[in-house]
Order: sequence, then structure tokens, then C-alpha cells
Amino acid sequence: MDVKFTPLPPYQVHKAPHRYVRWGLPLATVVLILLVWPVPLPWKVVEPLDIPIPATWDEILPLQSLEYHNCGDEFQCARLEVPMDYERTDGQGRTFALAIVRLPAKVPVTDLRYGGAVLINPGGPGGPGTMQAFVAGRNLQLIIDAEADPLETEEKTGDKYFDIIGFDPRGVGSTTPPVMCFPDPVSQRNWELQVSAEGMLGSGPDSLQRNWQRTEALNSGCSVFDMLSLGADEPMMSYVNTPLVAQDMLTIIERHGEWREKEGRRAQTAHNKCHGLDDGNTILKRTQWHRGEEPLLYWGRSYGTVLGTTFASLFPERVTRAVLDGVVDMVKYYQGTGPNVVADADAIFDRFGQYCNEAGPAGCPFYIEGGPDAIKAAYWQLEQQILNTSMPVMASADRGPEVITWTDIKEIQRVAIYQPLLAFPVLADRMTELGKGNAIPMADFKQGNHFGACPSNKCSLAGPWSPECATTQDNFLYAMAAIMCSDAEYLTTLNIEQFRAEWSSLLADSASLGDYWAQLQLSCVGWKAKAKYPFAGPWGTTTAHPMLFVSNTLDPVTPLHGCVFAHC
Repeated sequence: MDVKFTPLPPYQVHKAPHRYVRWGLPLATVVLILLVWPVPLPWKVVEPLDIPIPATWDEILPLQSLEYHNCGDEFQCARLEVPMDYERTDGQGRTFALAIVRLPAKVPVTDLRYGGAVLINPGGPGGPGTMQAFVAGRNLQLIIDAEADPLETEEKTGDKYFDIIGFDPRGVGSTTPPVMCFPDPVSQRNWELQVSAEGMLGSGPDSLQRNWQRTEALNSGCSVFDMLSLGADEPMMSYVNTPLVAQDMLTIIERHGEWREKEGRRAQTAHNKCHGLDDGNTILKRTQWHRGEEPLLYWGRSYGTVLGTTFASLFPERVTRAVLDGVVDMVKYYQGTGPNVVADADAIFDRFGQYCNEAGPAGCPFYIEGGPDAIKAAYWQLEQQILNTSMPVMASADRGPEVITWTDIKEIQRVAIYQPLLAFPVLADRMTELGKGNAIPMADFKQGNHFGACPSNKCSLAGPWSPECATTQDNFLYAMAAIMCSDAEYLTTLNIEQFRAEWSSLLADSASLGDYWAQLQLSCVGWKAKAKYPFAGPWGTTTAHPMLFVSNTLDPVTPLHGCVFAHC
């Protein structure tokens, strides 16, 4: 059966050569991955690659010391037990088991060229550092390590090589217990499909009321309902905020120092057996655990800069080398005062028109004559048309029926602003087809974000709300809310009219990202849990060594003024 499409007037499309389409379609798959993350992270781009994630973290016993286990390729995994409340001294408190992934340095810890372990955080809040280590660890080593191949140089060259250590913060990913807002995976997926169908803020005249009520329903339970804490005096949601994650980082570097000394002791013993007694215990001294003084080496991006500055404020004497990449205004994050974070977003989206115009009709299917302003105007006109009239798409041999909505367009636009070189071509391709009245490519694209969810046999046997039913690899949104709402308590106190004013302020600064960022802030409506130890400063300090602040000239949500505020 032939299917006819009616173009959406008055937008005029330009037919592009097929070679662009062939280039754009593989990118669509990559961008689709980013769509499931409210804050796109660069290491998500390559997630389809073969990543050596452990079959189950349950096979690794949580310990109060670090014990690394091989977990695929060169990677090592560990679970480190830390107290939920560091101030509790009766020994009866609950604990977290932090999931940790280590990419070992290119030299042993006993080598003179071993530089230490660099902790990393991908952002979020709620981004899993273990995944970042698996996907980006080797690239980070290429940047941090000396250029020379250690196999071709002597120990006394002064070159340094580093471990990369990623960890899932409290409540996140494979760290247990996780943030858990649903009794089982099916309930979570049903909820998320309903949220998607109803649309984000700005999708209709009643979008605020609908999203407000949904968030209240979610958070009224999620923020307080912790089955594992029944009968306990430590509700988990009061212990997931950033200062406690910074304390966990301190514990990790101390436990790594302890592990390093054990490795050195074993190596010293082996050396003495093979080569005779070393009275100076050279290897042991080199690997000595500096108890209570282990230095922090750290690379954090986006929210990871908040974690880094929080650590620096609490433990300034431990900061030895730190890179804060894409700097967040610390005061804005915690207290809400200062310029809106989306101030640069529209300037980035302006490049869509500029780059499309420069590529011309041969390189950009969305190209029209008239220059960048004409291309941008055509985009906004088409987006408005889809806001007014969604596009139904019949089922195909490979998928069910779909309705393409304004929310779907804003999702791709958001990713394009975060990753313009990657996603601008995909946005241009999809919008061109929609302008022709052809929503099938967009429906196929959207279908890839739909996935089923079945409870495991363990979940079915254990029952709802059990640890076996936790969606530990799919709880980013809810872990993000738990951390952010605990840190930024001001977001939990707004009434609907105050929030409407905040939303309007964000839209005034950014037509492209204002709705989306307001949607993130809406995540704290109805949040009831309070942090046991909220961050109260200091808001600036002198660290043992200067930190390196890095920011882009234009950044969608970590604008340059955040870096300037932190004294770039």
C-alpha cells in the first residue's frame, strides 16, 4: 500500500544529496542513546561498544578495605563498604557498598613511575563513574599519562602513569542500596511511558499542572519510601547528598593507599627472597600508605565540578591535582542565587543556522536560501507547527504506531545543543523529513527509545520493593533527583506560582533549553527527605595545590561565568 504524506505548509524544504542521509543515519543511533539521559554525557556516545561490565556485582563481597577483582580486559572491580552516617559511632549504622572500577596504570604501583590513582566523575548528578571508567578510562589515561611507552623507558625518567578509578556515588548505578522509586522494573517502565506520552513542560497549556502533579505523586513516595530502612533510624534518602559523597572520596583514596602499601609489602618480600635483603625496604617506602594524609587526584566534569569544589571546601589539605571541567557555579547549585545556567544555550543553537548555511544544500538537508537567520526562522516555524499539530504515524512491519510530538523535537534539539557537531546533522535530517510531512524516520528513531521491562526470576520470588527488583542500571533520573533535591533544598519549597516565575525566567534566557532546564528543576517538587548533613560552606578556600578550572567559551548549562566565579 502506498502511503502519501502531506507537507506542513508554509515551510519549504530543499532536497539534499543522498550522501548526507547515509552519513546522518548512523549518527541517529548514537544520538538516540543520548536521549535516554536528561544530561547527555560524552562517554554515553560509545555505549554500544563491548563494555566489560561484571555479570553481577553481587559476586563481589563488600569490604571495608579495597580488594580488586579482575572484571574484563584490563579492568578491576571492587565494592567498598562505607558508613551511611560517618558521625555515627555505635557501630550499628547502615552502610553503602560503593561500586568501584579501576583501570590500572601502565606500570605497577611499585614502579617509580607510578603516579597514583585519579578519581573521576562524569557529572549528573547521578552519573555512574564505573561506566565512565569502562568507556573513557583509556582515553583519560592517554591525556593524563606521560607520552612515552613505559616499556621503552627507564624507571628514573621522571615520567608518570596513573590509575583511573570510577565509582558510582551513593544511590547510583551499581552502588547498593540504590535509589529505588518503583516496586519493580515493569512499574517503572509503565510510569516512564506515561510521562513521555503526556509531554514535557511547554507541550501544552496544562503542561505545568500535569507535570507538577506527576512529580508530586512520584516524589511523595520516592523521597521517603525505603523498604530497607523500615525499623531503622537512618532513612537512606537523607544520606545521598554531595558532602557525603565527598567524604566517600576521602575514604576511597585512604583505602587505596592502604591497598597500595599491601602490594608494596608483597613485592618487597618477593624482592628480598630473589635478590637478598634490602635493608632500606625501598619498595615498601615507595608504596607507603600515608595514613590520614593520602592526596586527592581528581577529574570531574559538569556536576563533577560541584563534587570537586565541595571536596576542596571540606578537605582543602588533600587536594593535590584536580581538574574541574565545565565548571558549575557552586553557589547557584546549592542556593539558587546568580545567573541562569542556560544563558549560553541559544548562542550555541544559533550555530545550527550558521553551520547549515556554511554546509550549503550539498551538506545540510535543512538548508534554505537567506542565510543563517532564515534557516533558524524555518526551524522555529516548523517546531511551532508541530506544537500546534502532532503527527500520527501508522504502524510498520518493525514497530507499532507512533505520534510525533513537540516534546520529541525538543529532546533532539536538547541533545544537539549539548553535542552540536554530533547531533546537528541528525536534527537537520529529521526536521527536513518532518517538514515534508514524512514522520516515519522520526517514528523509527523514537521507537528505538522504547524497550520492555520484565522482572527477573529473583525479583518475582522476592516480591515488590525488594533489592532484587531494583533497576540499578536504569535509575539515573531518580538518583539525580535524590542528590539534587538534598543539595538544593530551595527547589523543594517552591509553590506552583513561584515555579512558574522561575520557568519564565529560564525561557527568557533560553528559548531552546529553558523548558528542559525547568523540567529538571521540577524534579524536586514534593521532595520530603532532608539531608542529615547539608552543605553549609565554606564557599571558598585555599587548597594544598591550585586546582585547574576548564570551561568552554559557550556551554549549554555550565556557562563561562561559573568558571569565572570559581576564579578561572
